[in-house]
Amino acid sequence: MEDSESNFFEPEKILIKKSTFNLIVIGIVVASIASAFLGGYMLGSQSESSEIIINEIDNNQSNLQKSISNSQQSGSKIIRNISLDDDPLKGNPDAPITIVEFSDFQCPFCWRFYTQTLPLIEQNYMSTGKVNFVYRDFPITSIHPNAVSAALAGECADDQGKFWEMHNMIFENQKTWQDLEILQSINLFKQYANEIGLNTDEFDLCVDSGKYLDEINNDLTDGRNYGVTGTPGFFVGNEKIGFTKLIGAQPFSSFQSMIDSQLSQIK
Repeated sequence: MEDSESNFFEPEKILIKKSTFNLIVIGIVVASIASAFLGGYMLGSQSESSEIIINEIDNNQSNLQKSISNSQQSGSKIIRNISLDDDPLKGNPDAPITIVEFSDFQCPFCWRFYTQTLPLIEQNYMSTGKVNFVYRDFPITSIHPNAVSAALAGECADDQGKFWEMHNMIFENQKTWQDLEILQSINLFKQYANEIGLNTDEFDLCVDSGKYLDEINNDLTDGRNYGVTGTPGFFVGNEKIGFTKLIGAQPFSSFQSMIDSQLSQIK
């Protein structure tokens, strides 16, 4: 540590700016998550790094996605029970099919799903009441240092009933905050909170205190127990027919064929 460390032990010099204090708190939060879930992060890091290499080598995106989709569906395993926890749900709560996403706000493949595939799912299935969508956190801090901060921002917005507004704001501006220092990204998320009409005092306190650290930990644990090793990870189905896993930024066609097949089973 720097020589100035000794200043913290001199009563007349204990002056810590609010911004510095916030950085310390957020640093502790991120360190706690990284320490508790290092194994899971390493698995996620290896999985996503592999996807990055593949995408850089193969510029034919449609062929690559088709290949990934076929391999995932051919090796898919039905899991009977997937907990929705108390995480944000979008769409008809009584929809026959549920999609559970384990996601990382800083993940480029999660951004791709958000921009390219989710709108088509909303248009074709959620708007008709056939499908609902649940978001669960899976921040991979080994490669995405701002992922936990973003997850906290989402959880704290959910505290005030505006998770999806924050969710959309964070993804739409991913390229703006992804390379910032942690404190800078937090300050930007606080600006977003103001823009979407949150009580900023409550939001700031929620984020700075790491209020929902345990909730994020719980999502990570569940994801790992279900076999999620990279993001985004999806489980599609319901308790009666079970849930089928899809991993990666799958094209809409992968979800379409799976959802249509499942809907035909429950008619």
